[in-house]
Amino acid sequence: MAVTRALDANSHLYLVDGSAYIFRAYHALPPLTRSDGTPVGAVQGFCNMLWKLLEDLKGEDQPTHMAVIFDHSAKTFRNEIYEHYKAHRPEPPEDLVPQFSLIREATIAFDLPCIEMEGFEADDIMATYARLAVESGARVTLATSDKDMMQLVNGQVTMLDPMKNKRIGPDEVREKFGVGPERVIDVQALAGDSVDNVPGVPGIGIKTAAQLIEEYGDLDGLLSRADEIKQPKRREKLIENAELARISRQLVTLKTDVADVAAMDDFGTADPDPDRLLTFLRSMEFRTLTRRVEEGLGAGPADETGDATAPVDRSAYETVQTLAQLETWIARAREARVVAVDTETDALSATHANLVGISLAVAPGQACYIPLAHEGGDLADGGGRPEQIDFDTALGHLKPLLESPSVLKVGQNFKYDLSVFARYGIAVAPYDDTMLLSYVQESGLHGHGMDELADLLLGHTCITFKEVCGSGKSQKHFGQCDLKSATEYAAEDADITLRLYELLKPSLAQRKLTTVYETLERPMPAVLSRMELAGIRVDVAQLSRLSSDFAQKMAESEEAAHSLAGTRFNLGSPKQIGEILFGQMGLPGGKKTKGGAWSTDASVLDQLAAEGHELPQALLTWRQFAKLKSTYSDALKDAINPHTGRVHTNFSLAATSTGRLSSSEPNLQNIPIRTEEGRKIREAFVAEDGHVLVAADYSQIELRLLAHIAGIDALKEAFKAGHDIHAMTASEMFGVPMDEMDPVTRRKAKAINFGIIYGISAFGLSANLGIGRDEAKAYIDAYFEKFPGIRAYMDEMKAAVKATGHVETLFGRRIHLPGIKDKNPSVRQFAERQAINAPIQGAAADIIRRAMIVMESRLQEAGLKARMLLQVHDELVFECAEDEADRLIVLAQTVMSEAALPAVQLSVPLDVEAKAAKTWGQAH
Repeated sequence: MAVTRALDANSHLYLVDGSAYIFRAYHALPPLTRSDGTPVGAVQGFCNMLWKLLEDLKGEDQPTHMAVIFDHSAKTFRNEIYEHYKAHRPEPPEDLVPQFSLIREATIAFDLPCIEMEGFEADDIMATYARLAVESGARVTLATSDKDMMQLVNGQVTMLDPMKNKRIGPDEVREKFGVGPERVIDVQALAGDSVDNVPGVPGIGIKTAAQLIEEYGDLDGLLSRADEIKQPKRREKLIENAELARISRQLVTLKTDVADVAAMDDFGTADPDPDRLLTFLRSMEFRTLTRRVEEGLGAGPADETGDATAPVDRSAYETVQTLAQLETWIARAREARVVAVDTETDALSATHANLVGISLAVAPGQACYIPLAHEGGDLADGGGRPEQIDFDTALGHLKPLLESPSVLKVGQNFKYDLSVFARYGIAVAPYDDTMLLSYVQESGLHGHGMDELADLLLGHTCITFKEVCGSGKSQKHFGQCDLKSATEYAAEDADITLRLYELLKPSLAQRKLTTVYETLERPMPAVLSRMELAGIRVDVAQLSRLSSDFAQKMAESEEAAHSLAGTRFNLGSPKQIGEILFGQMGLPGGKKTKGGAWSTDASVLDQLAAEGHELPQALLTWRQFAKLKSTYSDALKDAINPHTGRVHTNFSLAATSTGRLSSSEPNLQNIPIRTEEGRKIREAFVAEDGHVLVAADYSQIELRLLAHIAGIDALKEAFKAGHDIHAMTASEMFGVPMDEMDPVTRRKAKAINFGIIYGISAFGLSANLGIGRDEAKAYIDAYFEKFPGIRAYMDEMKAAVKATGHVETLFGRRIHLPGIKDKNPSVRQFAERQAINAPIQGAAADIIRRAMIVMESRLQEAGLKARMLLQVHDELVFECAEDEADRLIVLAQTVMSEAALPAVQLSVPLDVEAKAAKTWGQAH
């Protein structure tokens, strides 16, 4: 296991160029996939190379400290110096991208620090560590064959080419460049580098550059005396391109002063933990390497479950009240390399809750609670404030751990914790989320909250919040609860989370869902956290006007209803409404509930209204305005955060079975989009001064996916040609030329198009169009006759769900539909309809998730300061400066339209409509 050990003159630091290892492993080995289809060839090659290096280094000259360094992203500070730097480098191969995160997991499994920093290349981080190590008197070996690193070689720093097992010192550098290490930068500045697109001086290669530098001493001396050079072309090139040479020198010079690098004391080496490493290798299905590692570490087959299912002992949890205790737990977490983390706060909303305490778990049963802002409790002296570490001091010690790339943080519904930590200046990474690990495997089968998962997987009942803090008016916030109970509650959360992780993470590979989790789930909490923290501004005056307007229309509808009923009654009372509609007026279709009252839910009133009954129409109108007023125009004013002046919705990742996001507090997903009133509500969402909102919306994405999945050539060609899809469908079905299409016929086709996606019945279509069921059935039959592939698709999905209990999206998301086995025929039929819709709706959800995941990096690469604020169904809403709007629109349309790639090559285009305006409503 890794140990803490200060560097001194007896130390030997090894720095492994992890990014170079990745690409060498990828290109040196044939493609390899795991049983679930996940590409793992580069992971296997990386692990083989790392294990060989560790084995080769055993002996007298073995390292005392070691770390693996990775590139963080393609864009670095060098792109600000020269925008074309590395511009010609192709994107990583599509089968390599999902392996990056697995390789970082592999590094952690080997008990090695996994280091990367945004804005810097691995070379810069290695150069910085090399300088710091030399200053401490230590020797340094750079495990890389990258020629750029040769500028660092000196008496204390050497390189090791891991493929050739060849040491590179000053002599080898001179053999390569014709100069010593101290002049490599000057030679590279002149010669340039076509691979990295470093320009250099045209026409001058390494050999000539070395001769020039040897003759003139250094680059500055050469450029200042360029007019002395006898060869005319060379002289001319040097004079004309002197500035390019200076820029090239900046590009090839490695930074040795990268700030805030992780402490090297934590790079102390020891043998990897056998259980952790072997568990990882088995999950990757690397059988040969697993056997070699078992032999090398003297370990047998690992226990598949470890101690995850052992009984929970809350009395074993520790309350951390001193800095010495905290430092011990931080050291244990760094040694474990995987730590469960949970926050306790004084409110439910992560955007304004105050941090009260933090719990950690480093192994099943080994957990602690760190109180930070408790006001009292059983462990207090004299009943006052209990002993606690100073708030800022504790966070200062925890921040490096929580941000360390070498330690995997595990959370349950971790988006909340990410947001809380972010508000205190802590960017937690890397992480896994047990809620999402469960969701991706068993969506639709059960909930994914911690308490439910603990009961299902561990047979354990967790302490409830009410047991600790009370309920109702007497409920305390967590910082007011007694510390003993708080410790048991909070530490149990971390303990259970870690146990769930140990059970759920390995089963991903067994169920062939690793790629789905890595590409569609794991990145999302961080993305949504930043969106929620950003929030969106609302116009209070507009909301007040709407509330007044809705109240007036409610009063008008109420008077109309009283007039139609011939008596005054409470429009908010289902009992009174039922008695009037079915008892007094004798309207048809009345059904009583189990309690004996008439049912007056929306479906009952919708049916009566569709049949032309005026009172149900008035009641529906009243309900519509009442909901708009209470849910939006009133509630949005109450939802404004007093500290930010903005509304911060809460996005839920695991609330639907199809992968669609939902939102709450306030719910922005259900704002009506096809009514004038819904548009008015969207008018209340506004941009900050000097900014605009940009709404980018997929056009008919589910119909497009239906055309692709079901292979409907006529629909695909219509989408490719940009035709009015509803007019085209009407033309196909009813034989009306598109240029003679009337609105009524088009509306029928539109209702069928969208209805088919949801497995609509003749009864449903008849209600939608206000026609008889026989006519509706004839329309549906005609539709299937014109587009037979749709019927085949529907039959295929029904067969699939009956055979397996689930369906899958184009991207492999698995959606379970347990209702298909229900004894109730209506429940089974509903499951069949879900089986038709879920792959389409789920694929649409997957696509917009993929767009959101890459959007932030694309905005950054484009130099845009725009922020993504909302995701509502098939739409993304951004806020940007007015002068960025046009560029943002182009970028958003590009990213969203290409979001399915490279995983899925769609046979239809994904069109994205985008517009900028001062309000959300105007952006449509």
